[in-house]
This record gives sequence, structure tokens and C-alpha cells, in this order.
Amino acid sequence: MLKTIQLFFAGLFLLMSSFTSGLVSDDFSFNGAWKTQEGTLEQALLFSDGYFMHTVYDIQNKQFIQSRGGTYEISGKNLNVKIEFNTHDKEQIGQSLSYIFAVSKGKSNSDISGKKLSWMMLDKGEGEIAGTWRMSGRKQDGKITYSPPRARKTLKVLTGTRFQWAAINAETKEFFGTGGGTYTFEKGKYTEKIEFFSRDNSRVGASLTFDGKLADGNWHHSGLSSTGNPIYEVWSRELKRKSDCQLRILACAD
Repeated sequence: MLKTIQLFFAGLFLLMSSFTSGLVSDDFSFNGAWKTQEGTLEQALLFSDGYFMHTVYDIQNKQFIQSRGGTYEISGKNLNVKIEFNTHDKEQIGQSLSYIFAVSKGKSNSDISGKKLSWMMLDKGEGEIAGTWRMSGRKQDGKITYSPPRARKTLKVLTGTRFQWAAINAETKEFFGTGGGTYTFEKGKYTEKIEFFSRDNSRVGASLTFDGKLADGNWHHSGLSSTGNPIYEVWSRELKRKSDCQLRILACAD
């Protein structure tokens, strides 16, 4: 009898281990940058620390089409989002929406763009400055002044290779601008290559290099802006760093 009970619990343990390991499998990893393309029209989808940004643009013709973003959680193969900005439909701001996002071997079939398309993973969101950041301070006259969190904010999502910033106010549904593309961060030098910029399409293709460092958990960013003016910005993490497991609504394995 005792042996039968032991075998039962051993089998149950193996079954539960198989189930929970499936929940944390790499096949369900969302974090990072994704891309899909139809002709010259490209779509970039960035996930980092529970925040996402999704943008449609055309590099070849230097056109910004639309962008949106907000917080997200994962439930099985579904992506649940709450919209904080949408340049195409501001009435969507504040809404909770759900999309299919089934991941397998670095690819996904998803309807997040409005129709089912195949997406390719560009990176896994790993890097020294990967995360979702909020501009929290500026240096003026040699002194850094910090601003408390408020409704109007500028966020920047960084994955392993891509970036996008957006200036928004979710409470008033206002949008002030966005830009994005690829980046590198090596030996204290942060370099962006712009692929879209809602305020000035002529900036597409330009590269900007800044000095960058992490200090006390903040990211200090200094150099010349896209308009050629000197800047010194301080960015703080908007959301706590979370693992892909923690972002799931379903239970995760210990």
C-alpha cells in the first residue's frame, strides 16, 4: 500500500513538473523586440518590464504611420494589454485588449496589428540598459533637478538592440511625439540610429551618439539632441524589472 502511494505521488510530481516547466518554456518568451514587414511597411513591437510599444513605419519612404503602447500581461498564449497612448485612435486609450501571441522558436503568429501576421524575434530584451525608463530629471546650470512621476511623461523602451521613446499623457489622451530605431551601448557611449520620428521624417537614417552611464539605478544620458542642442537627462525605471514568468497571469514554477 505504501509503495502504491509513493508511486502515485511520484507520478503526480512528474506531471506537475511537466506542466509548470511548460509555462516557463522559452517558447512562451515575449520579452524583447519583434518585427514584421509587408513590402516597405514595417512594424516594430517592443516588450520590456511589463510595457510595450507597437509602431508602424516605412524607412524607405521615411514615413511614420502610427504608434501605440501601454502595459501588458501574458495569459497562456494570449497577450493582454492596457493602452496608454494611440496616435491613430485616442479613444482606445484606457481600454484593455487581448491578442493572440503564440511563440515558437523565435517566431510568433499574432493578430496584434489587426490581422494575423508572422513576427520574427530580433532580440530577447537582454542588455545593460534594457528596460522601460521614464525621464525623471535634467541638469541645468550644473545642477540636476528631478521631477516626480506625473501623468505627462516621456518613456523610453529599450530591448537588447532597439529603442523607442514616447511623450504622452494617458489622463488627457494627449500625444506629443515618438521616435525609435536601433541602438548600441558600449564603453559609455550610447548610439541611436533613427528609423522613425513622428515630429520630423527627415531625421530618419541619422545617427546620434551620447555619453551614458548607470548611477544609483538611474541612467544618465548626455550629448547633443536631434536639433543640435546640448542635453543632460536622467532616466529612472518606470516599472520594476520583472521576469517573463512574473508577467504571466498563470502560476509559474518555483
